[in-house]
Formats: sequence, C-alpha cells, structure tokens
Amino acid sequence: MKILEVTNVDFSLRHFLLPLMRQLRTEGHDVIGCCAEGPLLQDARAEGFRIVTVPMARSFSIKAQARAFAALIRVIRQEKPDLVHAHMPISGLLARLAAKLCGVPCIAYTCHGYLFNQPGSFVRHALAFTLEWLAGRITDIYLTVSQEEAQDARRLHIHSNPIAVGNGRDPHLFHPDPGARERIRQSLNVPSERVVIIAVSRLVRHKGYPELLAAMESVPDAELWIVGERLSSDHGEVLEPYFRRAHDALGGRLRMLGYRSDIPALLAAADIFTLPSHFEGLPMSIIEAMLTGLPVVATNIRGSREQVVQGETGLLVPAGKSAPLSEALNRLVEDQSLRTTMGKAGLVRALALFNESSVLTKTAALLTTGTQIRLRKRKKPVLSQQAAKDR
Repeated sequence: MKILEVTNVDFSLRHFLLPLMRQLRTEGHDVIGCCAEGPLLQDARAEGFRIVTVPMARSFSIKAQARAFAALIRVIRQEKPDLVHAHMPISGLLARLAAKLCGVPCIAYTCHGYLFNQPGSFVRHALAFTLEWLAGRITDIYLTVSQEEAQDARRLHIHSNPIAVGNGRDPHLFHPDPGARERIRQSLNVPSERVVIIAVSRLVRHKGYPELLAAMESVPDAELWIVGERLSSDHGEVLEPYFRRAHDALGGRLRMLGYRSDIPALLAAADIFTLPSHFEGLPMSIIEAMLTGLPVVATNIRGSREQVVQGETGLLVPAGKSAPLSEALNRLVEDQSLRTTMGKAGLVRALALFNESSVLTKTAALLTTGTQIRLRKRKKPVLSQQAAKDR
C-alpha cells in the first residue's frame, strides 16, 4: 500500500513518526512523510524516505491554515495514497479533511492530546471540541497514545471505536550505560558522586520550567541539566527571563545543554528525570528515562500518570506548583537507595508496557488491516439490477 504520514513540523516527524515509518516500510509498504520543511528532516531523507513538504503552521491563522490545506490537497491528489495517517490537532484536522475531499480509501488519525483538555478559554475549548467531533465523523481508524484520551473520545462520542496504542522507545537505544555515564560526566566536568537532575523537552511554558527553576533553589545538593530548545514554530511566553534569573540563583548548578542528539547517553549520566508539564499526550521522554533506569518526578496529569506509578517508579506532584516539586526532588536527591529501587521498577514497567517494537507492531497492524478491509470493500463488484433480483 501507499501510506502518507502527515504531521505538523520536522521535530514531530523526526521524533514521533520516523519509527512507525520504518516499521511500515519494513512490512513492504511505500511510506511517504509530509510536514513543514525543517533541518531535522535530513535524518529521514538519509534513510531513503521521501518527504514532501507543505507550509504547515502551528497557529490559528486562517490564512496560514488555508494555504496548508490547499497544499495538502495538491499532495494527496498527486500521490493518490491508499491511507492517510494524520497526527497532531491542527495538521490532523486539515489532513483528514483533505483526504476525505480527495477520496482517499482509508483515513486514520493518532491523537497525541486534545486541545480542549489544555488550558484556555471556553470559546477555544468549544471550538477545539467541535472540530475534533466533526473530524471524527470522517476518520476510519482512530488511535490515541494514552488510555485517558481514548476514554474521552468514547465518552464524548468523538469516535465510536478509539483504540489506545500507547508510545514506545527502543530499549536497545535507551538503557543503563555506565560507560556513557562516565564519558558524559567527564566531558562536562561533573564529579561521579554529584546528583544530577535532567529535564528533556522543548523550552516552552507548559513544560513547567518556571516552576522547576524555582524549585531548584530549594534543592541545594543537586544540579539541573536542561536539554532541548524552543522551536521556531512554538508560541507562548518566552522563557529567557526565567533562565536568566535561574542562572543568577543557581550558578553552576544549572546547565543549559541545548538540542542534543545523544539523549540516551545524557540520560544514562543523570540520576533523576523530571517533567513538570501542565499537559501532555503520553510523553516519550518519560519512557526514555524509565528505560534508562531513572526514577521520574512528573506532574499528576493525563499521560504522565499512566506511566509513573506513584511511590513505585517515581513521584507525582501537582502541576504548576514549585513547592511540592522541590519536596519530591529533594526526597530522591537525599535517598540513593530510593532512586535505585524506583529506577529498577520503572525499567521493568517500561519494558513491559512501552517497548517500541510491540507498540509499532500493534499500530502498524491496526493501520494496514483497517486499510485492507476498506480497499476490499471498494473493489467489491457492483451487481447489476437483474443480478440483484436473481439473488
């Protein structure tokens, strides 16, 4: 089959879609990626994937979305895919509508989180829900990354058969690695006994960085590594003032490492992982940390609480509050035995529930089987009126 995987930006395609694209190609399908142009697409192209680019915009600009929608229609008409598999709220809506107008045999969507579950005005929530509900009417295969999103889709009648497929990462890539720990710490001049807390995410407000930076002022016996950058397409409050104040308060205990391609090694060199987000889908970074054997301090929100078992694999704290976050971090900083116990339990849980191979096999099977059924229905011969009467 020919499959068109559609998302918004290069970051999403590189970090979320590329493993599935590999799986589908391994099974013999012609897989094409589609998103906005960006430097991270070079990895997929280097692997031989064809990527077609459209001017996707992560905004509510009607003009920008109309331009992206028109480009999607042109791409779909030219490629004539058997399956369009869409991702992310805005690009997912546009891709599904374009696929429907172009008569694509099968339309699939993976929900990575609902806009109406995020902070915002009533009008924004109402609009987001209405668009999701309408898009659900034209979606043949409806997948979610978290169980709670699947429950929402069913409860709110967004789709009649939502299936939670989860997320996964490769345990051969993410795992405890004493050699990497020593190498990374030497390169950063960090003593082996120093406790390191690591956060890996885009540098945006809803990842909870203001609370984390404030919390670290009350965690004197550890340093914080922040890995990631702000994408050009990210919106919302700029975080530089928070980081400047944190540099003044924390000094050398704060290390801004920027965008890195050696995340597995950096995680292996740390002792505690934290993601104090305000909202998530099913965070890949928590899975990566658990596979590396790190205890996790996260917020008690959708997605994260499906991954972290309170008191067993990590600690869950209220979102948007620095005091409980500093308390949880201090508890782990001061107790090496607890870090080890929780890290081992998290690794076992991640291997059982978030193994990339299992997740990709399940997702690919749902996509391809559903598409094949719809293709067979299309090819079913239409009986003449006389033949129908004879039957």
